[in-house]
Amino acid sequence: MNRLTTSEAGYDLARFPEDPRDPFRAWDAADAYLLQHLEEAVDVSGNVVVIGDRWGALSTVLAAHHPVQISDSYLGQRATAANLERNGLPAGAVRLMSPRDTPPDRVDVLLVRVPKSLALLEDQLHRIAPAVHAGTVVVGTGMVKEIHTSTLSLFERIIGPTRTSLAVRKARLIHCTPDPALPRTPSPWPLRYALPPAAGAAAGRTVTNHAGIFCADRLDIGTRFFLKHLPDRSGPDRVVDLGCGNGVLGLAAALANPDATLTFVDESYQAVASAEATFRDNAGPDDRARFVVGDGLADAEPGSADLVLNNPPFHSHQATTDATARTMFHGARRALRPGGELWVVANRHLGHHTTLRRVFGNCATVAGDPKFVVLRAVRR
Repeated sequence: MNRLTTSEAGYDLARFPEDPRDPFRAWDAADAYLLQHLEEAVDVSGNVVVIGDRWGALSTVLAAHHPVQISDSYLGQRATAANLERNGLPAGAVRLMSPRDTPPDRVDVLLVRVPKSLALLEDQLHRIAPAVHAGTVVVGTGMVKEIHTSTLSLFERIIGPTRTSLAVRKARLIHCTPDPALPRTPSPWPLRYALPPAAGAAAGRTVTNHAGIFCADRLDIGTRFFLKHLPDRSGPDRVVDLGCGNGVLGLAAALANPDATLTFVDESYQAVASAEATFRDNAGPDDRARFVVGDGLADAEPGSADLVLNNPPFHSHQATTDATARTMFHGARRALRPGGELWVVANRHLGHHTTLRRVFGNCATVAGDPKFVVLRAVRR
């Protein structure tokens, strides 16, 4: 936990799930810069919308203005709720929405925390643009390394004339003046493409990718390698595609084993929507698949899975960390029945075999190349 201090108050903030070993704060200089600007130069009134608030720092400080928070992150939303409670603020002070929800009809103050994904920013600006009017105050924020010419071009093209502030503590603000006369073209998202011949049972199938999904315009090379080495199983397996992204791994497992039931889970609303569209388009509207937005397998019933497939991320926004992978591995162990298996693909250099041995007591290498490795751990 760490404390963010403004001119009016101090706020105790933490990421979710809270971990005393986590070295990363729930806010950074970009959040602080934006909040200082709002105090000094903006009349925060009317309908306030905060897009991309990573861990709820902006929404918590602005709770008195009853903002709408639009976030693709389930964990970010849980952090917001926890931070409101932690600071004695009512849960209803912030209305939590995802990019899959219909945005408000009118926005008077629009605050945008620039996401890592340019595609997600593009889609979110397209979705919110009809609610922006000539008097809307639009301010974005991000660290200098997160704001590029392409970032500013999106604001300029979708909302209106855009300029940036001077950098303060390696953070920068984006000031955008809405132009209601701008021609509004539809968002190009979602993207769809056919899987290559090397995709195993899913070869030639069309996948759906909503904005913000990792490698949305092509099959990422880690998943491509994993698809060549998925376990050959049959029977009524309960399979989990953990951190499912667009759902390619779960789809391949379903096509290879028609008797399997599938659970697709991710903390990204956009990812789960992508996985559901991918599955429904290729496996039909049957009832053997569930689609869950959540904190990995934290809420899964013990012993409820026979096989977990996992391509874990090693970034949290701009930070490189194995914390998400560790959480996924522990959750998988709890969810697997005795004898159940976790299969993981990862960059070889990450050393996940060491963590898996610590969590499961065992780990075997199924396949590897100079870049990737497929690992198998069994629940004893």
